[in-house]
Amino acid sequence: MDTLRRGKQSVLFPNRPAVTAWASAVGPKEGQGPLGPEFDLVAEDGRLGEKTWEQAETRLQQKAMELLMKKAGLEGGGPELVFSGDLLNQCVGSSFALRGTGFPALGLYGACSTMAEGLLLAGAAVNAGYVSNAAALSSSHFAAAERQYRFPLAYGGQRTPTAQWTVTGSGAVLVSARGEGPVLSAATVGTVEDKGITDANNMGAAMAWAACRSILVHLEDLGRGPEDYDRIVTGDLGSLGSAMLRELLAKDGLRLGDRLTDCGMLIFDPKTQDVHCGGSGAGCSAAVLAAELLPGLVSGRWKRLLFCGTGALLSPTTVQQKQSIPAVCHCVAIEH
Repeated sequence: MDTLRRGKQSVLFPNRPAVTAWASAVGPKEGQGPLGPEFDLVAEDGRLGEKTWEQAETRLQQKAMELLMKKAGLEGGGPELVFSGDLLNQCVGSSFALRGTGFPALGLYGACSTMAEGLLLAGAAVNAGYVSNAAALSSSHFAAAERQYRFPLAYGGQRTPTAQWTVTGSGAVLVSARGEGPVLSAATVGTVEDKGITDANNMGAAMAWAACRSILVHLEDLGRGPEDYDRIVTGDLGSLGSAMLRELLAKDGLRLGDRLTDCGMLIFDPKTQDVHCGGSGAGCSAAVLAAELLPGLVSGRWKRLLFCGTGALLSPTTVQQKQSIPAVCHCVAIEH
């Protein structure tokens, strides 16, 4: 057991589970962004032919899983285990998407950190030999999230300058004991941090503290420095949260420069798309991972990156009760 743990919160994956397939499905606004050509599927409209926004999010997950199974050559079977989650109450986007598939499923909720959490758990399950392949799946939908967390779109409420745009999208990855692809080498499980941020329209600030702590702990636990990673990618702090993270890391003597980037800043073009501080949502980092990060590793653009999923763990109830916003960040080291 000691060979698998490092430091306070980190684990190693000595069996090198591989990410052998990945897929993404997004909405039209995401398709108009910088990564548009890289997504596997760009929907023509946000409803995807469904009656409700929530059903549309379910359909996004179904599309991502269908594409994943096709790319992995598993149309006749499927993963032995699926870790899935979304932003909807009781994670109904995931449970509705997986009903009838016959896939053993474990539901997750980590807000925007859900894909990193799922990837970490899939890697752990495969590395330990419990399954030979496991999928991580997550999604979000702008209109569904607005209705749940803030106001329905028909209300016409104005968004504050610090707000982020919830991504309409889904990403799915397959982690396998055998096969070609980027490998998972280590991971750090985050702690729930709360620095008293109460503005639900400024979640980047709430999550920056958790990102800072997890990155510092990861590097300390593994005896690594920033130079050991070509990219450290958070998701999804947005522009304000990313700036705050840089300041927090600098206070600890860590200056990451161009190594640090954020999925919420990669998926949209802030100059041409009105997204304020950038993208967010459980589908944001999932879609960017599948469309940009994993292909970048395969192409040789990067050799090793640290995927840091950040999540604001609030609900409409806690906001109405004037409680502050806890946050978490999980880090997964991926290399090729």
